[in-house]
Amino acid sequence: MRAGISVAVTPEDRRRLEAIVGDGNCPQKHAARARVLVATADGAGTVEIMRRSGLSKPAVWRWQERYMREGVEGLLRDKTRKPGKAPLPPATVAKVVELTLGEPPGETTHWTSRAMAGAVGIGVVSVQRIWKAHSLTPHRMRTFKLSKDPRFVEKFTDVVGLYVDPPAHAVILSMDEKSQIQALDRTQPGLPIKKGRAGTMTHDYKRHGTTTLFAALNILDGSVIGRCMQRHRHQEFIRFLNQVEAEVPVGKIVHAIVDNYATHKHPKVRAWLVRHPRWTFHFTPTSASWLNAVEGFFSVLTRRRLKRGVFRSIVDLQAAINRYVVEHNDDPKPFKWTADPRRVLAAISRGNQALESIH
Repeated sequence: MRAGISVAVTPEDRRRLEAIVGDGNCPQKHAARARVLVATADGAGTVEIMRRSGLSKPAVWRWQERYMREGVEGLLRDKTRKPGKAPLPPATVAKVVELTLGEPPGETTHWTSRAMAGAVGIGVVSVQRIWKAHSLTPHRMRTFKLSKDPRFVEKFTDVVGLYVDPPAHAVILSMDEKSQIQALDRTQPGLPIKKGRAGTMTHDYKRHGTTTLFAALNILDGSVIGRCMQRHRHQEFIRFLNQVEAEVPVGKIVHAIVDNYATHKHPKVRAWLVRHPRWTFHFTPTSASWLNAVEGFFSVLTRRRLKRGVFRSIVDLQAAINRYVVEHNDDPKPFKWTADPRRVLAAISRGNQALESIH
């Protein structure tokens, strides 16, 4: 022990120090300091104390001296230290925020951390910290589309009403087409995923044509009726309607939710509806495809089957889509509308007001 230092650990302090050492939730720096004093109480020399605590000789001496002056509480307290670098002046922070909210100079569309650091004269990390503290993300851009349909509220209420409170003895179908699905083949074989390496595929591809998937999602049980066709005119849509008509049980009223694509309003489609009086079309508002539940199925199909798929022909692509639909129908999940309609309408109203105030 260093000359002039005399450490006498009381039984009460020793019990507390041993409790700190044995507490798995205690900070490790506190446990190391407590080991120094426990070993000192055992009469161990400095080298042995260093071995038990894992601390250097100056650190062992420092904590022995701290305990001698302040007791166990002194081991659990760290001295305050001056920051290694002075914080940025508030004026500099305000300037970064003000510039970020404005347009960048020149022909660039948004600020980068390096561009901002050069403009203000601070470090890149400082810019990133300021942006994080003020929840600014100039590198990101969210897309949106507000419907301008004058009958938006009426159509929205009609469609959501079918989701929330479907009529009795009726089938609710969400119908749409996913057009221009490309049969893409890769120019070279990819490598499979393995530990430490992601799967690979070539960035370029070969096109083998396109197909269109007509789909009708049953809201009540989640099953999908699908059919691939080469085109998506009213003729193909009527053929798909005939297929759905044949598969829907007799005696059920059919409420079909469709978007405003011209094919769905073709005179021959309207004539088909007249010949099939149990069918009723419910049109979503313009620019509101998110109201059509079948779009969710299309999104999952794209992510899980099409995006990474390799298809050497249109037939290969259509067969893969048909197999996916069959797998989906093996374990379907009913569609549930969970958003509060009043909150949705309020958000759209706020969006329209914001656009009007800016433009």
